[in-house]
Amino acid sequence: MKAVGLLRYGGPEVLQVIERPTPHAVHGEVRLRVRAAAVNPVDTLIRTGASSVRLNGDVPVVPGLDIAGTVDEIGPGTTSDLSIGDRVMAMVNPTRAAGGGYAQWVVLPESWVVPAPRDADHAEAATLPMNGLTALHALDQLNLAAGSTVAVTGAAGAVGGYAVQLAKAAGHHVVADAAAHDVELVTGLGADAVVARGPGVAERFRAIAPAGVDAVVDAALTGPPLLGAIRHGGSLAVVRSMPDQQALQEAARRVGVSLVSAYVHAYDGRRDKLDLLRRLADDGALSLRVADRFPPEEAPRAHRLLEAGGVRGRLVIEF
Repeated sequence: MKAVGLLRYGGPEVLQVIERPTPHAVHGEVRLRVRAAAVNPVDTLIRTGASSVRLNGDVPVVPGLDIAGTVDEIGPGTTSDLSIGDRVMAMVNPTRAAGGGYAQWVVLPESWVVPAPRDADHAEAATLPMNGLTALHALDQLNLAAGSTVAVTGAAGAVGGYAVQLAKAAGHHVVADAAAHDVELVTGLGADAVVARGPGVAERFRAIAPAGVDAVVDAALTGPPLLGAIRHGGSLAVVRSMPDQQALQEAARRVGVSLVSAYVHAYDGRRDKLDLLRRLADDGALSLRVADRFPPEEAPRAHRLLEAGGVRGRLVIEF
């Protein structure tokens, strides 16, 4: 089968189309004929060697956490609500031996796979699992009462955008940051107030919520400067570890703010969580934004565009 992988760490140029054996589903598994795999920042970390996914001799590393396609094989004896031909989506953990989702066929445990949103094409469905689950896990960890005030950084991006929409769906008051050209986009996602992103954002959040927000979902990885926006006893959800993680923990403790870690793979195999996202997308509460589509041979270009910044929506590799 065709896949996109790398045999050495480096820039986008190390990505290449490779041939790998076509996998088959065994008991408890289903095989997806992948039609779309979203390109995410973590894929660039895998490519550069800055993640826990490690090269092992001459075995290619295959990135990719988000896939969508159709079920084309169900393992012998597997009990499933899924049927051959069903349109589905899934999140993949690329640390597994089989690697990530940049491949024509991917085999996963049956519990990792759910139907795709009803009106979404494959590329649109592939934008939802990892980013949606990251935002959902952050909000689940915060465990806020309905009507809380939640600030979201990076609200124009994928995780931030889903955090805005999921927070609104949960009944929260949402304030968000955005560049001037993204204000309309973020307002359209449901933010009740939008402030300018960049230095001083905590003070601008405080101007909207003088007593301090109840929590922040930090999709932009802003870190310690956000603590000034949060009330004593509030919380900060961190969606990825940062170089100054220990300093952030110490600073948060000093000002009475709790840190929660939204490690997305805590939701590996959580069909209930991924299916909740599917239902919200069906109801129109979540937007599935595709910025551009690429054949496997153009995966390096997709990575370059993502790293250049300014992409609104997900870039998707189509197989």
